[in-house]
Amino acid sequence: MEPHVDPLDERVLERNYDYAQRNVRLLSMWYDCELERMLELLAEHDIELSRNDERQFGTYYRSLRRRTNRFGE
Repeated sequence: MEPHVDPLDERVLERNYDYAQRNVRLLSMWYDCELERMLELLAEHDIELSRNDERQFGTYYRSLRRRTNRFGE
């Protein structure tokens, strides 16, 4: 029996983001989820965006992190 790997685990998600060349659009396709949901997952786990993703989605991502941090406390 193969060990179960949770794709939403912080370490797995961050490693897959690296494998996707730190491209949130590509990662969302791999995970077969909406781009907004992928940004939410990255924000929930405090995974920093690449410079390119930061330029495209930084404002939205930062608002998600603030919201996550506020509700997580």
